[in-house]
Amino acid sequence: MKQNIYDNETFYHSYMNLRETMTGLNDVLEIPAFRALLSEMTGKAILDLGCGYGEACKWYVGQGAGSVVGIDISSRMIEKAKATYSDEKIDYQCCPIEDVEFSDNRFDMVLSSLAFHYVADYGALVNKIGRWLKPGGYLLFSQEHPIATAKKVPDGWVKGDDGRKIHWITDNYSEEGLREQTWFINGVIKYHRTMATLVNTLIDEGFRIAKVVEPTALPAAEKMNCELKNERRRPPFVIIKAQKD
Repeated sequence: MKQNIYDNETFYHSYMNLRETMTGLNDVLEIPAFRALLSEMTGKAILDLGCGYGEACKWYVGQGAGSVVGIDISSRMIEKAKATYSDEKIDYQCCPIEDVEFSDNRFDMVLSSLAFHYVADYGALVNKIGRWLKPGGYLLFSQEHPIATAKKVPDGWVKGDDGRKIHWITDNYSEEGLREQTWFINGVIKYHRTMATLVNTLIDEGFRIAKVVEPTALPAAEKMNCELKNERRRPPFVIIKAQKD
């Protein structure tokens, strides 16, 4: 099921407020760790799957990328990207990740930030990426950690009467499949897969695992926001870098 949740009025404005105020985990946790794993980008052909409003695509160009194709299912996100982060080296396309097609051996890097947990058929996507990448090219993606996606309750934290977070619920871990969650609005669909599935699917499709990271916030960010220390109690994200042989 392909859900275009980012075109929902309430969700879109809530998400953009989160990003513009830098109050979410993207800016303090996921983005620094993701970009630290990027290889040399000068002159490279890059595909960004789930590019959102285009900030990352523009950043890749700023790092010397030769060309960037940004794909997103949300027309609102693509409109925002074209209006705010346009560049002659960037081609933004509004299309579900699952439906996009490219010629073989086209890209040096396929990058994706927090989008794969929205894709139902992970294996089919990895297979296509393997064809799109040039020999020696890299796939780098982040997604919600399987410990975070396993839950079948709206909030995975068990809290005391004072609202303090006591512990995180880990349940139904081996039961892969659709999860319906509440994030800004009800009914947000994501897909849970185990860590073994995430890694072994890549290996089965001929990728070599280069790095797996479960990022934590920078000490400076934790000092400014003590709540971030709770993110060390369970990993919210996983980032995987894999190379095509």
